[in-house]
Parts: sequence; C-alpha cells; structure tokens
Amino acid sequence: MKAVRFSRFGGPEVLEIVELADPHPGPGQVRIAVRAAGVNPSDWKKRRGLMDEGLPQTLGYEAAGIVDELGEGVRDVAVGDRVFGFSTEGAAQAELAVLSYWAPVPPSLGFAGAAALPAAIETATRALDQLGVGSGATLLVNGASGGVGSAAVQLAAVRGARVIGTAGPANHAYLRTLGAEPVAYGEGLLDRVRALAPDGVDLALDVAGSGVLPELIELTGGPEHVVTIADFAGAQEYGVVFSRGDTGRAFHVLGEIGALIESGRFTLPVARTFPLAEVAEAHRASENGHTTGKLVLLTG
Repeated sequence: MKAVRFSRFGGPEVLEIVELADPHPGPGQVRIAVRAAGVNPSDWKKRRGLMDEGLPQTLGYEAAGIVDELGEGVRDVAVGDRVFGFSTEGAAQAELAVLSYWAPVPPSLGFAGAAALPAAIETATRALDQLGVGSGATLLVNGASGGVGSAAVQLAAVRGARVIGTAGPANHAYLRTLGAEPVAYGEGLLDRVRALAPDGVDLALDVAGSGVLPELIELTGGPEHVVTIADFAGAQEYGVVFSRGDTGRAFHVLGEIGALIESGRFTLPVARTFPLAEVAEAHRASENGHTTGKLVLLTG
C-alpha cells in the first residue's frame, strides 16, 4: 500500500509517499480501505522531531473508509460497512489502515467529513470531562475556531454550558453559529471577557497554546479550573492540567456523535482537502495555523 512516511526530521519536504506492506487487523480491530484521513498539528510536530525520536515514522491517527477485513472477535461490523475511527498505530494516512476504535459514518456525512471527526471530538470531550463542564457552567475556550475548539464549543453547549470563545474577528460570525459568544484574542483579553462575564468564568480550556494561561487562571480563580491541550511548558509552570490522553481517552464519543450530527446539534467543517500525494501542502496549511475547520487527505 501507499502511505505517508518520513525518514528524517525537518520541513514538509521530508515527507514521502512510500510503498509499505499491507497491514492486517489483530483481535478486536478492523481494516479499512481508506477514503479520507485527517491532518492534525501533531503530524507536523512529529515531522519536526518535537514528539517522537524514532525514525522512520508513519503518520495519521484518524480515518474513514470501507471495512475490508475483520479481526478476530469483531461482530458489530461487516465487510463493506462505512466507518470512521482511530488508528492507534499512527498509520492512517495510507491506502489501508487498521482501526482499533470505530463507529458508522453518520448518514449525512461523506468520508472527508467523517475523517475530520475523531481527533477533534475525542480531544474536546476528554478535556470537557476533565474540567467537569456541565449545565449552568460558563466556559472560556481559547482558540475556539479550529477543529478541537469548534468541537469543544458545540459539545459544551450540548451539556448546557454557556461558552465564550476567543478567535480573530474574521471568525466571530462562525463562532456565533456554533453557539459561542466571541471575543478577540490578544492584549486586553481579560477586559473583553469580563465585559461579557463580569464575575469571571467558571472554567477555561486552552486549545491555542498562545501563552494566556495566567489570564485564564485569573479569570477562573485558580489553575484547577483550567485545562490546556497545547501549552505543556505553561502547564508545568502554572500548575494547570495538560490533557494528552495518558490517563484515558474519550473513545465513547465516536458512538455518540452521529446522533448529534443528524439532529443538527454538531457540525465540523472541512476547511480543505488534499490528495494524498499533496500531504506536504497539507502540512504547510496546518502549520500556518489559521484554518477554520479540519484539513483532510483523500485517498482512493
């Protein structure tokens, strides 16, 4: 099969499309013929050597496609079914991928829309669970217009929370469609949030990693009310929880998101799609960091 791989760290130019042996599912897994695979910031961080030291590395943790092989013990899906989910081996940007967690593609979505879901909804749900977001809470999402931020806004609103989201002015109208009250990021953030919530906010989720943890702590009243998924150094410095899934992941959301999508309570736009061969361009767009919605690679 063709797959994305890099054998040295560096810029997008180190990415290659290579031929690898076809994978096969183990017990409790399925293999899919990949039709679409999500692109995430972790991809370019791995490519630059900021995460894993080993070489070579394959890429991709989320994909959608058609089941073509079942592992031992799998009974709830059949060959030919359309599914989306997680490749825990990190090799989903390929023509074939083994999924360890999956769910049916929602009827209203194509493969690109389904491939955009897993990482964003799992990360958002995990962080909201860690914060204890529930009905009546006021949540501030820093970096609300990207994939994880968009998911967090909507999933918090489903829980009955009031959501304030930071984004550039060009994305404020978009945030309103998701159910958030938008504020501009940057200098003066404290005053702008307090104009909307004079008594501060209950909880804060930092998706952007833009160095605002001190402000989020001040707004919420303490580091225990803040979670970040993007600022590891800041989390260590200020005593904030850094959510990375090592204490458990929220895979259950895969089976729950379809009902929210079909009822019109959740949407995650695909900002751009790229052929697998143009993965380097997808990395450039991801690293640029100004995308509303998800980037997706198309295969097949």
